[in-house]
Amino acid sequence: MHHSQPQHMRAHRTQLQQHQQQTTLDSKSPRLRYTNTHLDTIFALSTHPGKAGIAVIRVSGPQARSVLRKLTSSSSAFPKPRMAVTRRLLCPLTNELLDKGMAIWFPGPRSFTGEDSVEFHCHGGKAVVDGVLRAIGDAGDHIRLAEPGEFARRAFENDKLDLTEVEGLADLLNAETEAQRRLALRQADGGLKNLYDTWRTQLIQGMALVEALIDFGEDENIEDDVYDNVIAKVQSLHSEIKSHMDDDRRGEILRDGIHVTILGPPNAGKSSFLNYITKRQAAIVSPIPGTTRDVVEVSLDIGGYPVLIGDTAGLRTSEDEIEMQGVQRAHQRISLADINVAILPITDFSVSGQDESEPGVDVDDMVLRAIRENPNTMVLINKMDLSQGDVKAVQAKIRSSLWPDSVGSDDHRSKYRVWAISCQTGEGIGTFLKDFIHVLKDRFESTSTSSTSITQYRHRVHLENCLHSLDVFLSLGVDHVVLGAEELRHAAADLGRITGRVDVEEVLDVVFREFCIGK
Repeated sequence: MHHSQPQHMRAHRTQLQQHQQQTTLDSKSPRLRYTNTHLDTIFALSTHPGKAGIAVIRVSGPQARSVLRKLTSSSSAFPKPRMAVTRRLLCPLTNELLDKGMAIWFPGPRSFTGEDSVEFHCHGGKAVVDGVLRAIGDAGDHIRLAEPGEFARRAFENDKLDLTEVEGLADLLNAETEAQRRLALRQADGGLKNLYDTWRTQLIQGMALVEALIDFGEDENIEDDVYDNVIAKVQSLHSEIKSHMDDDRRGEILRDGIHVTILGPPNAGKSSFLNYITKRQAAIVSPIPGTTRDVVEVSLDIGGYPVLIGDTAGLRTSEDEIEMQGVQRAHQRISLADINVAILPITDFSVSGQDESEPGVDVDDMVLRAIRENPNTMVLINKMDLSQGDVKAVQAKIRSSLWPDSVGSDDHRSKYRVWAISCQTGEGIGTFLKDFIHVLKDRFESTSTSSTSITQYRHRVHLENCLHSLDVFLSLGVDHVVLGAEELRHAAADLGRITGRVDVEEVLDVVFREFCIGK
């Protein structure tokens, strides 16, 4: 089959020419390269302000070499690249000794920003740091303090980092747990960049073949099955992107914190459980039912995972208007949680170790619905110190009473989990937390997906737009080759916007605002 270029195809192509020229499709889109194009030389304290053993001050820009020369003795040799040397740091105006420290020279483009850069390592006292900063500012014209994130922005503009790596670096600076550190480090190391650039290159190659059909469709050298091969590759790529997005938002959740809600009836021990795992009085504990009215939220590091755990009002029907507002807020929090932990007292079940009959259940219907309607609910039976029965037998009986339809199913023991604890003695809580960490690892750090997890909402939006363009392309067919090429162009552009190769000026300020001054 040879694809010719009918008149309507040429007409479509003419209409698209001007729009197509607005976006560069080359897989290596032009960016600023190392030319020290920024007029200003910037500097900032890169370590935390305050008393410290060492402070690091970073300088980047066309006058970095001059700054290094003016702040050190003219009699000392100029440092070799990327080698730390001890130097006397001097005021360029008075030649007064400011400190004895180290200097490291990073000539561009082999530096963080891609520009000529210098690092001064001095003592971390406030007077020393202030003196060195003033001296740098006095070393010449067009030398100024950096704006937040300006070093990283210059690295991006000089093609040292792509936008996903910049975002990963920001997340690494803000990481508070081991899981967040691992996730951010993988992204800062180019995990997402490599994946999205590979997909974008495949789209550009496919589009080049479609463009060849448009331009040379009557040429006998064009193979018959070219368009069919493009369709096959697009279908395969569509499946890869779809699979990448079907991740239950695990990367975004891990980055922002895993929301866990404690639910249950009044006086079940919810606040006692929260206080036990936080090792402080985070919530008021009282024998009076309905003490907790609002959501009490605490941030925890559980096994290296960031957890935002919220204690909610006891679920029950009440004539107290304020208490019912608390119950309503509890329902909202339960519906939005990533994981729910239901705490029920053993006294709500008529069960003994000797009685083999089905246990009676005295749990409020509102609580039962909350447990059964939310599959990500883990159930803790509290006050086991008051029970005389065998713990495992009690757990099995309570499990079957909570989920009667699950008895005998293959996933009965794994899906419908019940833990026996005592907030009074602490018994069983350690076992639950160990199992809870395994659940977090299985759900949010799957080995098959963790290296390429989506971490930003904007990534997901652009991927959805890319998928839409691929869907349109696959629906068009060979009679609409020009429109198909345009859809592939849109799909490639959306992938390029994630990494910063295409049209991202509107998101740059938002991204770099996440950084501190010295980064």
